[in-house]
Amino acid sequence: MRAWSLAASVLALALFAGAGCLVAQTCPKSEFEAVVDEAGAALRDLNQQNTPAFQAKLRQLRDKRGWTHDQFLTQAAPFVRDERIAGFDRKSEELLARITSESQPPPPGKTADCALLAELRASMHNLIETQKAKWAYMFDKIDKELAR
Repeated sequence: MRAWSLAASVLALALFAGAGCLVAQTCPKSEFEAVVDEAGAALRDLNQQNTPAFQAKLRQLRDKRGWTHDQFLTQAAPFVRDERIAGFDRKSEELLARITSESQPPPPGKTADCALLAELRASMHNLIETQKAKWAYMFDKIDKELAR
């Protein structure tokens, strides 16, 4: 009987100790804000780096083809709008909706679950990678056209 009692006590202690692992860790609002700020800065940098270079390539293509302003507006459209680019944009919109949801501050006096912070980081990373892939696709598409 004593061995049974000891085993039960050890099991109860193990379950009690393990219960602490099941309780979600909490993270302050400032950590969520930092993730959003960091990703926002990365997206701004990505756009500031790529937009001028892409626009220069569009102008280069316009000059190479001798397009008028009106022709340019029509002929350049497929380099900034096609089904694949629309797919990148849809994915980005979905990620932004998820990020908006994940980055909502907890009610006053409460802290947020750190697992949610990890999900927010993953969503932000996916958004940045989606935008990088979109830029890579657009540059590849225009580079191929310039090479023709």
